[in-house]
Amino acid sequence: MKRKTFIKSSSAALAGSYLLPWLSACKSQPMNSLNWAGNYTYKAKRRLTPDSVDELTELVRKERAAKALGTRHCFNDIADSPVSQISTANLNRIRDLDASRLTVTVESGIKYGQLCPYLEERGYALHNLASLPHISVGGAVATATHGSGIKNGNLSSAVRAMELVNASGEVVPISPDSQPEAFYGGVVGLGGLGIVSALTLCIQKSFRMQQRVYQYLPLQSLKENFLPILSAGYSVSLFTDWMKQEVSQVWVKSVYDPMNTGITDFYGAKPATKNLHPIEALDAVNCTEQLGEAGTWYDRMPHFKMGFTPSSGEELQAEYFVPLENGLDALLALEKKKELIYPLLQISEIRTIDADPFWISPCSDKPSLAIHFTLKPDWPSVQKLLPVIEAELAPFGAKPHWGKLFTLDAGTLQSRYEKMGDFVHLLRTFDPEGKFRNHFLDTFIYSFEHK
Repeated sequence: MKRKTFIKSSSAALAGSYLLPWLSACKSQPMNSLNWAGNYTYKAKRRLTPDSVDELTELVRKERAAKALGTRHCFNDIADSPVSQISTANLNRIRDLDASRLTVTVESGIKYGQLCPYLEERGYALHNLASLPHISVGGAVATATHGSGIKNGNLSSAVRAMELVNASGEVVPISPDSQPEAFYGGVVGLGGLGIVSALTLCIQKSFRMQQRVYQYLPLQSLKENFLPILSAGYSVSLFTDWMKQEVSQVWVKSVYDPMNTGITDFYGAKPATKNLHPIEALDAVNCTEQLGEAGTWYDRMPHFKMGFTPSSGEELQAEYFVPLENGLDALLALEKKKELIYPLLQISEIRTIDADPFWISPCSDKPSLAIHFTLKPDWPSVQKLLPVIEAELAPFGAKPHWGKLFTLDAGTLQSRYEKMGDFVHLLRTFDPEGKFRNHFLDTFIYSFEHK
């Protein structure tokens, strides 16, 4: 590939953690490191990496200000701290698999790429995965990161209980039975309640999947068959550059059926005859197998292979969620701005996510359509484009992904969450001295109090 977009190959072992040179256990490090995409430099003065929950509690107890750091996949300062970042990289153990309850309990720093093979070997699966398997469970849950599926909730919807270390350095178990408000308000908690040390996730019996890609879906066909197209598989993704009055690719991931030999005409789109990258000009070597070939659930649900690690970036990302009932209208509104979007775009992905019960999840209580933009690494130009996108989506109450780029003002963002006031109260209850506050939370969350 001439351009490193999304993924590049690595020799890292599938089951092992990839540890960057500046991470070492419980040692302070110079802080000039970048996030994954290279668009943000962390301002924290040091980074600490505990090897156990006991070490984590000691660190939190001593630190004046701290913030959890996962795999650095956020494009903004949500994981930064004015003093210390506490990396969960070494908190990556699997504590328990309860077959009777169909749950698995893991430490928050484990990556989906580590957890999935463990589950598959024992005959189990997760209900959903993001397009990249290299993100940590704790970071994905805290920001409501998602996969796809009209009946599939985001990754946080798998959580049945969690454990966090609060501002006093105490380990606090939280479940919907023991502390319902803390559970529904804190699972998607943006790191504001404390540092999550462990999560209990629901699991299900393992299953095999197949993936087929269709090309050049006419926009008119999408207008006429919007929900049937998005419901055509276990998980469906539309990729488009907004030009040519068409969707360039439709990725349909389905539970494997040997009798499913594919559809020759998918609402006017034709089946691909080779594996494709979402950006068609790029090599598909890093992408999960297509053409209907059967594979494990975790080898088909992500777009990219487990054995590959994220590249250094060369992209910016933004994403907005609108109620599914308004999804088609939102897409058509954006299509009118294609001449402005296209010059800065690498690709857009459109997916559905089912509703969840968490207070500040973008999909709280409403099935949603997620409209994602992978953009060229030109922040001055992107910063001018995002308000145009946000203005077109404003009539639909669009909510940005917490971990990606947006330019909405705090008041507008807060007004789109009915439980924002309750969430701020919950944060104050768990963190009265503001140990886990940072610039992001002060700007977009805590400022709600001053309205």
